[in-house]
Amino acid sequence: MPYRIGTSGFDYPHWRGVLYPDGLAHARWLEAYATAFDTVELNATFYFLPPARTFRSWAERVPPGFVFAVKASRYLTHVRRLESPRAPVELLMERASLLGEHLGPVLLQLPPDMSVDVDRLDQTLAAFGRTVRVAVEPRHPSWFSDDVCQVLQRHGAALCLVDRRGPKRPAWRSAAWTYVRLHEGRARPRSCYGDAALRTWAGLLRRSAGSTAWVYFNNDGHGCAVRNARRLRVLVAND
Repeated sequence: MPYRIGTSGFDYPHWRGVLYPDGLAHARWLEAYATAFDTVELNATFYFLPPARTFRSWAERVPPGFVFAVKASRYLTHVRRLESPRAPVELLMERASLLGEHLGPVLLQLPPDMSVDVDRLDQTLAAFGRTVRVAVEPRHPSWFSDDVCQVLQRHGAALCLVDRRGPKRPAWRSAAWTYVRLHEGRARPRSCYGDAALRTWAGLLRRSAGSTAWVYFNNDGHGCAVRNARRLRVLVAND
């Protein structure tokens, strides 16, 4: 299946009654999530790198075929700002590799005030090598250049497509796969995507997904992400 559709994170108390039954123990939420979706984007790894036992636990608690996308540590992207990336990349991959067959792409989300630095990006992607797919989410408009596209292409990295207020994304693609983050729709309740918007995204994915599309809804409020991810999955499956 070319589409992996899920949510950014799964540990939201306000999803009780939306995804998690009221009486379900918090310790069983990941298992419940994995019965509804086949992928999740781990945002907790951005704020701090969990110990090895946590990655092993995540891998043991999901069924075959379930895949985690891993958001890279802010220490690499926001503190170091991709400078001297080898050590933090090696530490991240040492832990993330414990997910085994459940490891999907790594997301590099760059700070909004970080202007383009092609050399640092090149060194960072080289540090990852070809052992994992890497998606890059720049948030400063200076990154959307031919030089950056060429670096991404050379490393097989994808430009992350993001639906949020901010700089317009370029039309070019840099990889044979797609990574999408959907932050805020315009329907009600606030942050939800309406059916027309989801149909538009389904059409876009069908035209440009390549080998695989990884799609994550980050509009967790009111359970919008859960409902929208389910609906988009239906729309692309009925193509």
